[in-house]
Formats: sequence, C-alpha cells, structure tokens
Amino acid sequence: MTDLIIQPPANIAAGNAPTDSPLIVLIMGPTAAGKTDLAIECVEQLGCELISVDSALVYRDMNIGTAKPDAQTLQRAPHKLIDIIDPSETYSSARFREDALQEIQSSLSRGKTPVLVGGTMLYFKALQEGLSELPAANEGIRAQLDADAKLAGWQAMHDRLAKIDPVSAMRIHPHDPQRIQRALEVFEISGKTLTEFWQAQKSRALPYNVIKIAFFPQNRDLLKQRIAQRFYQMLELGFIDEVEALRRRGDLNLQMPSMRCVGYRQVWEYLDGEMSYDEMTEKAIIATRQLAKRQLTWLRKEQKCNFYDINKASYPKILKNLNNLLK
Repeated sequence: MTDLIIQPPANIAAGNAPTDSPLIVLIMGPTAAGKTDLAIECVEQLGCELISVDSALVYRDMNIGTAKPDAQTLQRAPHKLIDIIDPSETYSSARFREDALQEIQSSLSRGKTPVLVGGTMLYFKALQEGLSELPAANEGIRAQLDADAKLAGWQAMHDRLAKIDPVSAMRIHPHDPQRIQRALEVFEISGKTLTEFWQAQKSRALPYNVIKIAFFPQNRDLLKQRIAQRFYQMLELGFIDEVEALRRRGDLNLQMPSMRCVGYRQVWEYLDGEMSYDEMTEKAIIATRQLAKRQLTWLRKEQKCNFYDINKASYPKILKNLNNLLK
C-alpha cells in the first residue's frame, strides 16, 4: 500500500483506479527546497531518469548562478534538458513541452520511469495542461516596450497591463518584467489579451498517470535562510567571475531572458558600477526570495499533489512509496 496520490489521465473519471497508462513523477518546489536531492535518490535507488524543469538550467555557461548540478552529480544522475541552448537564445514554454514530451517517451521506451524535477512552475503548467496558440515574439514591439519601461518603470507597465487585462495583472507580479512584457506584447500584436487566449485554450492533458510531489515550507524563515546561504556559497564559488565572462562576450545584454535570471542581473549591474557589493548581495537575495514566493503561489493551485514540508520530508518513506507504485 502507498499513501501517494496519483493523478490519472484526464479522460479517466476521478476516483477510478489507476489505468495501465504509464506512470511519470513530477518533483516541484521553490528554489533551495532540496528537489534535486530527492531526484538523485530516485535515480540511484529506483532506476528512474531525470528531466529538468528549469528555465535557467537550459543555458550553457550559466552554472553557478543557476545552482546547476555539478559535473560529478550529473554523472551520477544525468538530467535531460540541461545545457541545451546558448544564453543568447530564447526558450519558450511551448518548446519545453515539446522537448519534455519527447524525453518522457524516450525514457518510457527504455522501460524507465521519467522524473521531471524543477521549479519553473509555468513549464509544469504547460506540460500538464497544454498551451494556447500565442502569437510569436515581435522584436520591434518588445524594443518599444523596453523603452517605455526604462522611462516609466515596470510598475507603470504593470499598471498599463492591469487596465488592459486585469486578470493577467493579478497573476503576474509587478517585479516580473519578462511576463509583463510578454502579456503587453501579445495584446499589441493580436489585440487579444492573454486571458482571452487562455480561455480559448483547448487543454491537451498528459496521457500518463502522474504522481506530483511538492516541497512546501511550513516555516518560511528557514527557506529564506537557505536562499541566503546558497547565494553566499555561489559568490564563494566564483559567481561574479561567471557573470563577468558572460558580460565580456559582447553579444548579451540585460534585456535577454538568460540575463534576467535571478542573481545575474544584480551581479551584472554591480559590475557596471551601478551598486555596491553589499547592495548587489542584498538585492539578489531579495529577488530570489520573491521568486520563491511566486513559486509557492503557483504550487498552492496544484490539484491531487503530495505536499511535504521541506524541513520534515522523509526521503526514505517517499522512495518506499514510489517503489511500491513502480512495481
């Protein structure tokens, strides 16, 4: 017997016994919650295969600031969808879903259980629910929105979004310029709001039984401590040198999605002389805490999810229950 909740495929009535559909595992949680540790145990003890669900880990040469597993860890437990694009490129939720579905099927074809692990909640949503057909990016409109933001600030841009699409504005944090820009861009291109696109979306549910495991802290202070401690460790490992190397390339800038990853923008601005070392450290830690807060907001909406306190979760018990299901 196991106490893990299984989410059956959407075409199976709620409450029915699990079908013969393949089983996949999702391990979700905020940054610094310990997701990777459990995922590695799934590889070493249960023979699973890992697929990364992280919008920062896709970039090559961005290792320290993204908390990318080191080479030794990746040798023990290889992750798919890590180091797949250059920081000058973009990677969308739609592309992630396509890539993840291919990797899931590849693992299943080898008789392995796929474990998808990460903290990019939009990717998890795209994977589970499918995506609406949003218009492609328009560099001209993006450049104009960036110019407007430089003049008025992102709070003003968020206010503009609230007038156009109040539902999306409630979902998107005022400190999330990338998503504010995208929501405004979609409206400028199509005349339709993001909310209208999502409402017209035809859900394409996963054809798999899904076990969702989420780490959710009961004590936020301990998570904040973990976040601060990890950032200080990044600095000791050479994070500033990593950003300096990216900066010297000459083809990257702070408007690119890669350089908007938490920590990278703050270190870049420190190297530009826009803030002191202490200010950079404080702002980077605050930005990471805000990211964690947004991740937790997404997690609260997860249905049929197995929640564990990050400070009390028993990995042996979770693994035992998973093993019973895999058998």
